[in-house]
Order: sequence, then structure tokens, then C-alpha cells
Amino acid sequence: WAILQKYVDVTLKSWSETRWESRVNSIEPLRYQAGKVREQTKDSTVKVEANSLAEEIGSFRFQICWVIWYDILSRINTTSKHLQSTNMQLDVAVGLIKKNKENLHSYRTTGFVDAQVSAKEICEQMNIEAVLKEKRLRSTKRHFAYEAADEPQSDAMKRLEVSFFNVVVDCCIQSLEDRFQSLREVKDNFGVLLGFSQLDSQTRMDQCKLLGDKLTCGEEADVDGGALATEMESLPELPQEKMTAFELLTYLSQNEICELYPNLWVALRIASTLPVTVASAERSFSKLKLIKNYLRSSLVQERLTCTN
Repeated sequence: WAILQKYVDVTLKSWSETRWESRVNSIEPLRYQAGKVREQTKDSTVKVEANSLAEEIGSFRFQICWVIWYDILSRINTTSKHLQSTNMQLDVAVGLIKKNKENLHSYRTTGFVDAQVSAKEICEQMNIEAVLKEKRLRSTKRHFAYEAADEPQSDAMKRLEVSFFNVVVDCCIQSLEDRFQSLREVKDNFGVLLGFSQLDSQTRMDQCKLLGDKLTCGEEADVDGGALATEMESLPELPQEKMTAFELLTYLSQNEICELYPNLWVALRIASTLPVTVASAERSFSKLKLIKNYLRSSLVQERLTCTN
């Protein structure tokens, strides 16, 4: 710990499983300060205890994997911070996630080459050879089969790209696809509120009726789909061709025309208040835990409510 605090510029914090930033911060020291860590682990007092760790940090394979992990986590962490903002809107969130997926697809094409370049620079700073160790491929006897077995990769760099880089990036892309499937479905239901000026009359009417059906429970409906389409057609010219739901809601409020477009007003209010993430709820429970801890176990609900 003395070596870590002396030679590595890092603030020690507890691990958090729910925050992406914690994952990025945990690998950032070795991403940018691997040389300092390895040099000090070769000190005579700790050389025997940390010899295997120093050798692993000094390998070219380790540096490539470390750079790849940091690049992926930093990309996701940036989007995660935007999604946790208190004024995040549904359409903006879907756009950020879509852009993040596109960045990961682009990174899958060029990221491995860039990671090699960064890893070589780190190896030069550490005065180690930037070469992957070749391993002898095992030859196993196979019985006859109609499907031919995949030929093993003889190139160590290509094998690392196929077995590690492609697998990790594909897993991240698929995780984004699975996690935000429901968010994209909600955005599709309310998508007519965002680009209705670019739709023809029939398409606008169909999507408005679909939204009206989604906002109907039994015999009670929050929005009349047909009336909503009519209000969109009679809406005056907007200051911008493409506006978010909150911007359009603000426009109706500032111009005091909410009563003229009641269905559009209600639909925009619902779309603007849809929660994108559970970050706000988690913050509330975190603050509640700080206030009502085990030392204040007798704090009643009435007094706790008055502290808000």
C-alpha cells in the first residue's frame, strides 16, 4: 500500500457494483501508470512477493488487454454519466445509446490495431519487448465428421483478436441491445411526438391512434388519437424543425397555447416525465440511508418527511 500511495496518482475508494465509473477508475492507474507500478514491484523488499505480478504487468499481452478494457469502459462510462442526469429525456437517451452502439461497432473494426499501438508505447516506456509469446498448438486426434473443424490460428496476434477482442466487444454490443430493448419500444410508441412534421397525414394519423391505444386503460383514455393528429396538423410553425418532447412542451407553455392543444399537451407531459434510468431513485435512497441510519432508528416517518 505504501508503494501504491507513493507512486500511483489514485484516490482509494470503495468498489461500487452499480456505477460504471468505479470500473473505469479501478483500471485507470495501470492504463496510464503501469510503468511506475511495475518498477516499484521490482524493489528488493517486495521482489519475491510480487515477482509474478510484475512479470504479468510487463507482458505485451497484458497491456493490449488492459488498453482494450479501458477503451470500452470509458466509452460506456461517458454515456452512463449522460443518462444519469436529472433532466435526461427519453428521445435523447435513445440517441445516446444508439450513438454508443455505433461507436462500439466502429471500435470493433479499428480498435484492436489502435490498442496494439498504445500497448507498444507503454512497453517502450517500461523498456520491455512488445512481442507476444508464441504457444505451441496442441494437435488432437479427431474422428470423422461431416462438419469440418475450425482450423486453429497459428498467429498469436490474430488468435488474441479472435478469442478476446471480438468476444468482448460483441458481448458489450449485445448487452446494450438487450438492456435497452424496452426503452427503444417506449421511444417507438412516443416517436410520433418528435418527428410528426415530417410525416404524411395518413402515417401521422395511424401513429397517433396507436399512441392513443397505448395510453388507454379500459374505458378511460388519456389521449384521443384522432384529435391528437388534428392538433398536430393545426400547430403553428415551430422555431426548429426537430425538437425534443421537453422543448416542444416548453414552447407550448411559453406561448400560452396549452388549452388549444389539450391532447398534445397531455401526451408531451407524459413523454417528458417518463424515467430513463433509476438513477434519481437510487440517489434518493442513498440520501435516505445517510439520514435514517442505525443511530436514528427511532426517527418516525412524519419527521423524516419534514426534512425533505
